[in-house]
Amino acid sequence: MIVLRQVIGDELRRRRQDQGRTLRDVSGAAAVSLGYLSEVERGQKEASSELLAAICGALEVSLADVLASVSSQFAEAESTRRPMSPV
Repeated sequence: MIVLRQVIGDELRRRRQDQGRTLRDVSGAAAVSLGYLSEVERGQKEASSELLAAICGALEVSLADVLASVSSQFAEAESTRRPMSPV
């Protein structure tokens, strides 16, 4: 099963790493603990919309762009899944 929080976390991590920034840098700019940001990036915690907005602000990317990318990735992953057999 595809977990939305994992796809969001992967996208946030990719964008942070593309900028060459550390977890510490982004967590400070977003005013969120380093440990919590790490858990969000690893898909272990589901971030609220407010927290996602703060992280995107720290990364200087729009929340809409992040969610659009996540939506595309999620749709692609969903389309490659085999349909489940009826029970």
